[in-house]
Amino acid sequence: MKKHILFTGGGSAGHVTVNTALIPYFQKNGWKTSYIGSKNGIEQEIITEQFPDIPYHGISSGKLRRYFSTKNFSDPFRVLKGLMESLKIIRKTKPDIIFSKGGFVSVPVVMAAKMKGIPVAIHESDVTPGLANKLAIPFATKIFTTFPEALQHTPEEKSICAGAIIREELFKGNPAAGRKITGFHNLKPVLMIMGGSLGSRKINDAVRQNLDSLLERYQIIHLCGKGNLDFSLQRDGYLQYEYVSSELTDFLAITDMVISRAGSNSIFEFLALKKPMLLIPLSKEASRGDQILNANSFVKQGFALKVEEEELSPQSFIRKLEELENKQTQIKTAMESGLEAYTIDDMYQVLSKMSLL
Repeated sequence: MKKHILFTGGGSAGHVTVNTALIPYFQKNGWKTSYIGSKNGIEQEIITEQFPDIPYHGISSGKLRRYFSTKNFSDPFRVLKGLMESLKIIRKTKPDIIFSKGGFVSVPVVMAAKMKGIPVAIHESDVTPGLANKLAIPFATKIFTTFPEALQHTPEEKSICAGAIIREELFKGNPAAGRKITGFHNLKPVLMIMGGSLGSRKINDAVRQNLDSLLERYQIIHLCGKGNLDFSLQRDGYLQYEYVSSELTDFLAITDMVISRAGSNSIFEFLALKKPMLLIPLSKEASRGDQILNANSFVKQGFALKVEEEELSPQSFIRKLEELENKQTQIKTAMESGLEAYTIDDMYQVLSKMSLL
């Protein structure tokens, strides 16, 4: 019989990316694969689009909030419902191992796996674990971290720093295809601007208020998030997208510099591709501060420049971008001696052994 690995994770694109990197490798090696995510979450859209052959199981998912909300009283019942649904799915599908990338939806899945005696691997992308992974860690068999600093926050006996798991297709981007899709030429550098899967109004505003001066120096691919397109801005050399999937590797192949949030998966992909980056992490008011720690780590190692969201203005945006352009060579040199990381095959070998437990 085929071995079976069940993946879980969701709530944002960052909680799916590592899964989408691993799924093809397990399929290539003859494994049955399936997925548990939330009903109608972004993970359902990504998984069903990229892997239409994979059974996708939607479960009830509450949100784990750090602030007061009346929904905090009802969401535990949604988590409990998700736990019962996860137990039913696991009993039916009988996975040999479960791999969790985190997010609220993963908590009941990991708990159900522990109850059924199934090995669970958790991957934590940030310098400090998110609330969902904090709750899930006691139920995990093994914890993989991306940043070495994260090992200070996880149980030593079952934790290992594996680094970032990078999608193999990321290195297969075709510059000719990228230029054909965009219509861009070789006479100006290409700047990619990303606000995350949900976009960022502050980053979008800083770009658009400087658009005419930016286009004198760059061609721009602007991933501005769902519902954030501005149809009044039609310029040669400026392309807006809510979100891209299959085109991203070709776009990155023609990109010279990146302006981005500081989500772990994205910034490690830029590091792997040696793309100098200006990071604008989510503020502590809008998050738990994980992106600030991620950005600080990269700045310390010389991989990136940073501007705090509170300091972001049309003027500071331009100043930092000019600094990034001037330091491209220095940043690329630092990137050449970047962090060691597990390959996808390394991760496959470890998870295969875990499935025998």
